[in-house]
Amino acid sequence: MRACRVHRFGGPEAISLDDIPVPTPGPGEVLVSVRAAGVGPWDSWIRAGRSVLPQPLPLTLGSDLSGEVAAVGEGVSGFAVGDAVFGVTNRRFTGGYADYAVAEAAMLAPKPPSLDHVHAASMPVVAVTAWQALFAQAHLARGQSVLIHGAAGNVGAYAVQLARRGGLKVSATAGSADLAYVQGLGADQVVDFRSTAFEDVVKDVDAVIDLVGGEVQARSFAVLRRGGTLVSAVSQPDQASARRADVEARFFLVAVTSATLSELGSLVDDGGLTASVGTVLPITGVRRAHEMLDSPERHPRGKIVMEVASSS
Repeated sequence: MRACRVHRFGGPEAISLDDIPVPTPGPGEVLVSVRAAGVGPWDSWIRAGRSVLPQPLPLTLGSDLSGEVAAVGEGVSGFAVGDAVFGVTNRRFTGGYADYAVAEAAMLAPKPPSLDHVHAASMPVVAVTAWQALFAQAHLARGQSVLIHGAAGNVGAYAVQLARRGGLKVSATAGSADLAYVQGLGADQVVDFRSTAFEDVVKDVDAVIDLVGGEVQARSFAVLRRGGTLVSAVSQPDQASARRADVEARFFLVAVTSATLSELGSLVDDGGLTASVGTVLPITGVRRAHEMLDSPERHPRGKIVMEVASSS
């Protein structure tokens, strides 16, 4: 089978399309015939050797996927050969850019019937990150307020939709070209971060969801109410600043679960959540996909997804 492999850490040129044996699922695992694989920034970090997790070489890149169950390992229940599924491969976020991928059953769920495989593969990591930031980390509840930074990005777009659906008052930051888009997702207030200092117009929110980091994260302590929470999916917040502002601040790594994926899939099928796909490439375009990830130039809004034609 084909697999997008890295034998040395480096730039997009370090990726090779190799022919390797089809893997066998172990206990608690499922073999997925991959129809589409999502491409995310964490794939670039792994490829470049900048992952926060150990990544022994050689490895197959990719985590987000959608496809059909080809085989199930020992102890797996709830999945059968032929089932359409979506989700994430494993906790190291590797193995997904391939004709067949082994995935932990606890990180898969039935594919939402209303989505094709390309749109389903665009969702798992980013949608679950948004969900967990809002509800598992910030513990927000209906009637509370939140400021979402990077709201036009892949995680941010889900965060705005989920916050709105959860009955939150939503403020968001975005560039001028994305203001109408973010407002259409459900934000009550959208701030052009290039022309307006968000701390001049946003005050006393219950939580900040930081998807940008850097000085934006540092300035965000000023907009939180006392006892509020800053949650970052980008970098560890400064705890001294948090203490001075009398708020909580935390960084987290997403933990994809079948339960959360199923909940998000139900929201999609109910029309309460929209998946956004930007560029779609064949698996042979993997280097181009990573060039887009690494490029400072703006590429089409939405997730990069590779279509994979299984070589059964």
